[in-house]
Amino acid sequence: EVQLVESGGGSVQAGGALRLSCSASGYTYSTYCMGWFRQAPGKEREGVAAIGSDGTTIYADSVKGRFTIAKDNAKNSLYLHMNSLKPEDTAMYYCAASSGLRVCGYSDSDFVRVGYYGMEYWGNGTLVTISP
Repeated sequence: EVQLVESGGGSVQAGGALRLSCSASGYTYSTYCMGWFRQAPGKEREGVAAIGSDGTTIYADSVKGRFTIAKDNAKNSLYLHMNSLKPEDTAMYYCAASSGLRVCGYSDSDFVRVGYYGMEYWGNGTLVTISP
């Protein structure tokens, strides 16, 4: 059974930083497309960042230069380093995985809009709240 468990969310002021972690189990982690998605109240879920089995990354334009996605295959863990946080980053953040690599080959814009349709497994999310 595939399981994804996020941690690291919290409340910080604008300009601050957080590191989200996702612990994965139940599958061959290193071969999967892994991603972070977020959903703000009243908005659709959107892609934030993804990383393929070869280490290729995708980022939403809104987080480029501020967020970094990384993975540690030895620890079956995925991370999202978030810096220079803004109030508009407030959302529930979800870790997701796909055994197919298609989503990790999307353009940045397609990943943001429709990437979540291609992900097979999801964590329960961790809440990030950024105050002005």
